[in-house]
Amino acid sequence: MDVRQLRYFIAIAEEENLTAAAKRLHMSQPPLSQQLAQMEEELGVPLLIRKGRRMELTEAGAELYRHALQIVRQMEESAVKVKEAGMGVRGRLRIGVNTLSVPELPGLLMDFQRAYPYVTYKIQQNETTHLCQLLRDRVIDLAFIRFPIDLSDFSVLHYQTDTFYYITSSEESRLHSEPVTLEAIRAQPLILPSTSGSGLFHYIMEQFAKQNITPNVRCECSDILLLGELVEAGFGSSIVPKSVFEYLQRNHIHAYEIKETDLAASYGIIWNKDAYLGKPAEHFIKMVSGMAQEGGHSSLTL
Repeated sequence: MDVRQLRYFIAIAEEENLTAAAKRLHMSQPPLSQQLAQMEEELGVPLLIRKGRRMELTEAGAELYRHALQIVRQMEESAVKVKEAGMGVRGRLRIGVNTLSVPELPGLLMDFQRAYPYVTYKIQQNETTHLCQLLRDRVIDLAFIRFPIDLSDFSVLHYQTDTFYYITSSEESRLHSEPVTLEAIRAQPLILPSTSGSGLFHYIMEQFAKQNITPNVRCECSDILLLGELVEAGFGSSIVPKSVFEYLQRNHIHAYEIKETDLAASYGIIWNKDAYLGKPAEHFIKMVSGMAQEGGHSSLTL
């Protein structure tokens, strides 16, 4: 059994169908069926069983699938290491982002590109829970996210801490003095950020609960740009991190500091603890960590 056959087997196991696996592998189905039969004959056990149109892994097949993934990933990572040893810092840096997390990213990428001009980039935007899964699946190298989230699978670089602001339309701004308290805005219709996995909605609600306040939540919104437009239109007000307000900054939105509360949240970079970190990602994290330490607000958890 060779690595090529292991790749074939991984495709069949993941697609659960020979036709779909053959299409994914850019080959016809009969040779793929032959390869599967050869593997089962060599190992002396059935690896998959048919259930209708689907193919399911046997217990032996599931065990082979786990080992096959490890072997293929190790070979891919070894190839990357060898290339990097001979070529220096080259290759692709795959970054995951969400709209709440990266106000400084353009400047960071410009600095990194000047230092490492042969690196190329792939940037994917998604919700935090999906970014975490992309890291586990090794589809991306690192992700900029906003805390709190479950960090048990990841190494973490806390980059910066954001204070929160209460934002309203300019029309409504005359109703408030500055700064505001959570008690003063308890009756105001709120549009709260609810990007999946970011924890911001629950974090904001916890701050109200600490003061035994039940806020008037009119809307939860996962689209930050839309949230800004709704606030601007007067549909409601919101509570967002400072960097989000700066991202949304418009002529018709007014921001207030919030007093008598410890409302603040950090954001930073996470990456898979168990995956090989390529040279581009390694050097990018090192650069960001150094810049954050100069600013006095970095912490690293491996």
